[in-house]
Amino acid sequence: MSILQENISLRPYNTFGIDVKARYFAEAKNVEDLVAIFKDPLSKSGPLLVLGGGSNMLFTQDFNGLVVKISILGIRAVENQDEIKVSAGGGVVWNDLVNYCVEHGFAGIENLSLIPGTVGASPIQNIGAYGVELKDVFDECTAFEIETGKLSKFDYAACRFGYRDSIFKNELKNKYIITEVRLKLNKKAKLQTKYGAISAELERRHIVQPTIADISAVVSDIRVSKLPDPKTIGNAGSFFKNPVISKAQFEQVYQKFPEMVHYPAPDNQIKVAAGWLIEQCGFKGKTVGETGTWKNQALVLVNHGHASGQEVYSFSEHIIQTVQNRFGILLEREVNIF
Repeated sequence: MSILQENISLRPYNTFGIDVKARYFAEAKNVEDLVAIFKDPLSKSGPLLVLGGGSNMLFTQDFNGLVVKISILGIRAVENQDEIKVSAGGGVVWNDLVNYCVEHGFAGIENLSLIPGTVGASPIQNIGAYGVELKDVFDECTAFEIETGKLSKFDYAACRFGYRDSIFKNELKNKYIITEVRLKLNKKAKLQTKYGAISAELERRHIVQPTIADISAVVSDIRVSKLPDPKTIGNAGSFFKNPVISKAQFEQVYQKFPEMVHYPAPDNQIKVAAGWLIEQCGFKGKTVGETGTWKNQALVLVNHGHASGQEVYSFSEHIIQTVQNRFGILLEREVNIF
């Protein structure tokens, strides 16, 4: 009997709640399941989509291929003096891993609290928030090679991390499936509190010497205040990347808009807050048909109930064009479009 199922609705498997169907669908709870899935001749009958939490994607049509849901679980830690290496299965919910590390006093990912998705997707996207990126704590990952069925290790250099980017989004896209990620964390915390509203919120709470638990709690509360819960209203979190532009371009725009929210970026570049750009164009809380932007954060596009993926995509295109016309800055989508 085939491990693959046919004509399965993907609505429960994407946080936007878009109702499309997968021609074939399978769930992998271990590496042996992956081997069985890709031995099935039907697995070669169309495109492949590897699914974690379904939190960084927008379906604009039915998926005429194979969707593989990764449900490989398990967290384990190896302690060595001040350094801890924590490994987690690709199907572990990312925030469950953050909570595990905070509870055990393992510092390094507390700023990444409440980021949606699974551990296996974290290196692909090089997830980041509030001044921390996955690459800052990444040690290595184990990945299943689809063509051969063999497992390979990828260290930091091999992953070729960039801003919300890695080799798995480029040359190795749909060639490997990440089954486990190992992070390098510390018992002595080097807290990152200057990015976003963290320091202001700590001050408001009269916390002078914060712990990683304090940082995690503050970041979680800030995210909850700005971002809608996908269980209540369909969304994929931040829909657009914060654009990184040259210093020359920044200075040109900054002369016209001196209140523009921005941050320093590597290579003498400037990162501009996409949410601010979108809000200045009048999109914050705007509703168009069944889609729109979230009332508390213009960076988040939402499904008010029965939006099609194409409707959301068209709205995002309208935002991109409007921002470019006003600021001369091109927004790039952070979500994957299918």
